Amino acid sequence: MTSAPLAARLTRVAGPLFFPVTAYGPDGGLGLDAFRAHVRGGVDAGAAAVFVCCGTGEFHALDPDEYRRCVAAAVEETAGRVPVVAGAGYGTALAVRYARIAEEEGADGLLALPPYLVVADQEGLVRHYTELVAATSLETIVYQRDNAVFTPATVVALARIEKIIGLKDGCGDLDLMQRVVSTVRRELPGREFLYFNGLPTAELTGLAYRGIGITLYSSAVFAFAPDIALAFHRALTTGDDTTVDRLLDGFFVPLVELRNLGRGYAVSLVKAGVRLGGLDVGEVRPPLREPRADHLKTFAELVEHGRTLLPDTTDTTDTTDTTDATDATEADQAVESTKEDA
Repeated sequence: MTSAPLAARLTRVAGPLFFPVTAYGPDGGLGLDAFRAHVRGGVDAGAAAVFVCCGTGEFHALDPDEYRRCVAAAVEETAGRVPVVAGAGYGTALAVRYARIAEEEGADGLLALPPYLVVADQEGLVRHYTELVAATSLETIVYQRDNAVFTPATVVALARIEKIIGLKDGCGDLDLMQRVVSTVRRELPGREFLYFNGLPTAELTGLAYRGIGITLYSSAVFAFAPDIALAFHRALTTGDDTTVDRLLDGFFVPLVELRNLGRGYAVSLVKAGVRLGGLDVGEVRPPLREPRADHLKTFAELVEHGRTLLPDTTDTTDTTDTTDATDATEADQAVESTKEDA
């Protein structure tokens, strides 16, 4: 855990948010060496934050001991260079248990996943997240999707809780999100509340979300093709519409069409992509399944084609204005010198 508040470190970032896969060995157990290499490679490539044991990381498939080991490994590998955010979900009691493990292992924050199975009313959801955040000192981002979709009034209630610093949207309802943003702004003037585009392939809707002021997004592509993800992030941030359109039309739209051919592909294709890149992170655990062989062939060809669409000058240096992120890093250093689908 680092000293600077998570909200400050995520307010303005210079790269995509990285959701690593969880690696498994030949015996089906954790492959921590491969997982460490995956996390380390993502940070070295330019990830702005590591969201560990979340959707892409198969939180649903991990027992508490495996979860603990993954969070600890991610914290160790990032070494404070970027914040580590751990997923926490299921019913309230289990979510609290996972949250406390994350805190014990040095995570910087939590991504509160939707409660397991039940469809609760808004009052029940507020109570769930209130009890979850009260259990630790960690700042928390609430993930909106599936059975946890909030009214603007509920988001205001959540935003009144100091340790809830933001909302990750996995629904894609832009009308709802605009009303949420406007209501929080009106009801809580001065409250710096973060919003994240959390759709499975967020690049596809990046332009639309930016239209309502939401610039932070999770990138599943970054896990297996950081060069493509960074090029898109750079183009989107700097207004390079030509590159944005070229990558959308030639890579991201076909990727989403391929992803939609199989349930769970937003996770299993990502994991396959990491393997294609040369790192053996194993297969997904049940109930997810591996992509079909013909789909994997198409996927490999698509990734190869995506790289032909990159600007000739593409490198790993993002030109985003990083003033706030730099300030947060310097604050860290001053005190220390003392992360159906994703």
